[in-house]
Formats: sequence, structure tokens, C-alpha cells
Amino acid sequence: MVLRLGKFGAALILTVASAAPGLAGDTTFNLGGHVKPQLIVTSYPDDSLFQNVFGSSSDDLNLDARVVFGIDHESWSFDIDYQFIVVHGDQVEFSRELPPELRLLYPHLPTDRMRLFNLTHVFTDSGKTAVLNRLDRLAVSYTSDKVVMKFGRQAISWGNGLIYTAMDIFNPFDPAAVDKEFKTGDDMLYGQYLRWNGDDLQGVMVFRRDLVTGDVEADVSSLAFKYHGMVGGGEYDTLVARHYGDTLIGAGGNHGLGGAVWNGDLVVTFTDEDTVPSLVTNLTYSWMWGGKNVSGVVEYFYNGFGQADGCYTAECLEDNPELLSRLARGELFTLGRNYLAVSAMFELHPLFLLTPNVFVNIGDPSALLQVVFQNDLKQNLVLLSSVSLPIGAGGTEFGGLPTEIPGLYLSTGPSLFVQLAWYW
Repeated sequence: MVLRLGKFGAALILTVASAAPGLAGDTTFNLGGHVKPQLIVTSYPDDSLFQNVFGSSSDDLNLDARVVFGIDHESWSFDIDYQFIVVHGDQVEFSRELPPELRLLYPHLPTDRMRLFNLTHVFTDSGKTAVLNRLDRLAVSYTSDKVVMKFGRQAISWGNGLIYTAMDIFNPFDPAAVDKEFKTGDDMLYGQYLRWNGDDLQGVMVFRRDLVTGDVEADVSSLAFKYHGMVGGGEYDTLVARHYGDTLIGAGGNHGLGGAVWNGDLVVTFTDEDTVPSLVTNLTYSWMWGGKNVSGVVEYFYNGFGQADGCYTAECLEDNPELLSRLARGELFTLGRNYLAVSAMFELHPLFLLTPNVFVNIGDPSALLQVVFQNDLKQNLVLLSSVSLPIGAGGTEFGGLPTEIPGLYLSTGPSLFVQLAWYW
């Protein structure tokens, strides 16, 4: 037996070579992880209903610790990610006391109530503190030259949206999320078949439980197939899915336009009541400016499930159950129909990135301005921070949703996010 120990990024790799019967070939053990303490400070304007709860500002201290472990032996692999999460501050106490309809906009803690496996355990959830642990990855996979099969808790991303999503229906990121390193996993069976010409067919079956019966039901589960192909100087995707009882078909792709790249997806959802299109399209371009690397993106998103009239009162939202259900599932994060996002990443130094973002609800109009800073302080130590500023009149999406109290809104002011990530 030969042991080889080395570093790969921030992960420790241990390779065991053995000639014992049944263990021909190398077995590789991968071990790594991170610890991420976070500080979130949010201010509230005078017309905010939150002032009655928090005062002029709220403070939250969070901790996300993740251990990543994997075993690879020939064509087989096993992956497990353990998370230990501590949430302390005003938001966790506030979200716990919210009525169910407002938890759509201000979720409380991660839960596995609808997943096939319950891999989340809450140690304590009272006052301003919650402590829990969970397995965000737990999957076994088989890989050959043309076939990949994987079962268990895992994450998958589909589509060509870079900020907003139309085709990515499995736990997409919030467009304004600052840390997008790990996507939340789902319990699924995943398969991929690779063709000789570079095309591939992917299939996903996501198992979910009904909240009332606790049984795995087809009406809340998903079955989806996506074909990815290459043609000319571009690529294309086609999607067919049965998702929470609705049928989805979609098409998208990307193609070079001069020095830029165009990406886009169109997805049509057939609900029991209506046929709903959603669209995302963007243009990306990279260039040098003052000797610095810059990459930018302009993206348009049409949310077919959004409020066409810009009314965000509780009564108006209750009349749009299709939107509310997708907000609750974490598939959508927008209330309106038409959005424009602009983002640019400036490499001011190989160890320092500056990324200003603008998210605009065209129909309000209202917007969210965000500036993200990423500084690699030293090996395996990264400081990530952002400043966000909502802009808009009361009653708009970013300016503050209306409440039943005249003159008061669910509005926030400037906010600060600071995270120090240590990788090991």
C-alpha cells in the first residue's frame, strides 16, 4: 500500500493504491471545507414598518461551516457535505414570528420537510439564536466513458441565465445573493449520456414529499430532460419537464457575436389555468481598461408569473397563487414582469475584484444598487463584502412593499454584508 498526500486547492487529497482483491486501482479520499463568519447590518428608513420592530437598524451574525468529503474508486464515487450553521440576530427572531404568507419573502431556516431524506436537525431555535446542522450533499455516482449516474442529495444548474433564471428550476440563486459558492442540494436521481459528437442528454428525477401526507407524490416531484448540442459556432439546449404538476418546455443557447457572447432561454409553463412564457437573455463581453481586466454582462428577464399591474399589496398577491407558490419554493425572487440587470467585474488587482451590480424592475420603476468587493487576503483566506442600496418610491418592489398601515412600507435602507471565508 502506498500513501500519497498532497494539496489540491484547499482540499486534502489522500490516494491509496492497493493490489488487494476487489480493490484494483487507486482510491482517492478528498477532504476539505470552509468556515464563513458573516455580519449583516440593515438600516430602515422612517417610512418602514420594520422600524417598529428593529428600530433604525438590525444586526445579524451568522456562521456557516462546511466539511466536504469524497471517495473516488475507479468509476465510483461518494460525496458528502456536512454543514454546521449558527444564526444569531434580529432577523432570525423576526422571521420566526411571521405569518406564513410573509415567510415567502423572509424565510426562516433551511428545512427538509419536502425532501425525500430529512438530513437537517435543529438543535435550538429560540430568541435571537438558531443552531442547526445538515447534510447538503450525500450522493453516490457511477461514471463511464459515455454514462454518468448519480443518486442522492446533489445540486444541478441548467440554462443560460447569468443573473436571473428561466430554465434553472432547481434551487436557483437569488440574483442579489453575494456568496454563490454552493447551491442548495435536492434529493434526486441524475443521469447523463454523452454522444460521440460532444452532445449530451441529461435526465433528472427529483423526489419530494407532500407537506400534508408526508408521502412522496408525483404532483410535487419533478421529472426533466435536457438535451445539449453544438451547432455552428454556438450551443443550444432543449428542455422538457414535468415539475410540481406543470408541464414545461424550453429552448435556449449561446453564440458568439463579434467579441461578445449572446446567451438566452425561453421556457413555457403549462399550468392548469394558463400558458405562461418566461424569458432571459444576456450579452457578455470582456475587455481591458486602464490595463485592468473587465468583464461585463447586460441581462433582460421577463417573469411571466409576475404582477403585470405592479400591484404588490397582500390582496393583489393572493390573487396570483402561481407566483406565490414559486416564491415559496425558492424558484423566483421577483414580483414584477420586466427586469434589467447590469453587472461588471473589475480586476483591480489579481487578489482584489470590484463588482458593481444594478437590478432594475422596469415596471415600477425601482432598483437595487449593489457593490461587491472580493479580496484574497492570503492563501485560503478570502474577504467578501457588499454594500446595497434600494431605490424607489413606497409601494414599489425595491422601494418597499405596501402594508395595511397607510404611509408605512416593508422597506429597507442601505445594508452591509461582510464575510470572512477560511478554506482548509
